[in-house]
Amino acid sequence: MQTFWSNPYVETVSFYTVAVISILISLAVFELVTSYKNWEQIRNGNLSVAMATGGKVFGIANIFRFSIEHNDTVWQALQWSGVGLALLLTAYFIFEFLTPRFKVDQELERDNRAVGLIAMSLSVGASYDIGASIMV
Repeated sequence: MQTFWSNPYVETVSFYTVAVISILISLAVFELVTSYKNWEQIRNGNLSVAMATGGKVFGIANIFRFSIEHNDTVWQALQWSGVGLALLLTAYFIFEFLTPRFKVDQELERDNRAVGLIAMSLSVGASYDIGASIMV
């Protein structure tokens, strides 16, 4: 059975499956913490929400990439995605806190593309910091 799990094709499918599930869970969590409905806004053409959501997807996937590069197991990669999600959420709340003159959620819902771009950039940038700190 050990040779089955060490097969590169099986490993790739395993990492991919767990990464997709982690991204879906992360998106569900972000849906809960935002005041707007992400997918409704995206369906209506809100580019700002799409950019912010895309940054979150990229962020979790990028954290997985770093974990896989460090030859972590699928279980370790899943744990890192949980840590990454918590830190990306923290970055989002810090962004909201550091912008007291406006509410990030309200600006995204109004399709403020400058805020959408910054939100996306924060998720992407934070994912590189988180990923680079992954220890084996």
